[in-house]
Amino acid sequence: MLHLLKRHPFPVRAFFRHCLVLTYAFPERVLVPLLAPGLTLDTYQGLGFLAIALVQTEGLRPVGVPAALGQDFFLTGYRIFSRFRTAAGRSLRGLRILRSDTDRELMVLAGNALTHYHYVKCDAQVREEDGSLEVRIQTGGEADLHVIADLAGKPAPLPAGSPFPNLHAARKFAGPLPFTFDYEAETHSIVRIQGVRRQWNPEPVAVEVRTCTFLAHPPFARERPVLANAFHLQDVPYRWERGICEPLPGGAET
Repeated sequence: MLHLLKRHPFPVRAFFRHCLVLTYAFPERVLVPLLAPGLTLDTYQGLGFLAIALVQTEGLRPVGVPAALGQDFFLTGYRIFSRFRTAAGRSLRGLRILRSDTDRELMVLAGNALTHYHYVKCDAQVREEDGSLEVRIQTGGEADLHVIADLAGKPAPLPAGSPFPNLHAARKFAGPLPFTFDYEAETHSIVRIQGVRRQWNPEPVAVEVRTCTFLAHPPFARERPVLANAFHLQDVPYRWERGICEPLPGGAET
């Protein structure tokens, strides 16, 4: 019955000091096998998208718990833009989590107990100075990351080679989307978690990605990742509602 704990059993709130999202475009055939049952790929002109979110998080705690008891940590999440059609016929856009890295052991333990987000312990260094944000993530090679974002130059144009014709189209794949989707194999169900945010105005930024070893491993290693967009947000309150579990056709009632 431990799978029942992983359904996000209570609402959670946090504050994002920095949120930097890098979105890479890949052929559909690369990303489709990574989706859970019940999900389809969210595409643009034949391409799917993998987002890497780098979030400096403060005061994460269950709703109702004093802010002083919240957890401060750094999070890196690897997500696929996807869609889920509910039994009622609604088509929801959201994210399928592949991996999450955090620099706090408590977040690894709690995150893996209460979610399907695959938390792994990492070392994180964050430096903000002279109008730039520099992040270094060390994981032992599996998902090392070194990114420098030019915050002083906002708004920046789209990266060279981006498949999007303009910022309006790119913003639709800037993440995070309103929903996150988990797959519960024990009941063949989708657990969806809705995020609620205010002051959500992502600004395009120029970035220098010096290291990204996650994309050097299969199934990405044989592809040329294309940086489709890079957006930054700062000082954003955020909240996640309780998870809702919906059986897929052929699954058990929940």
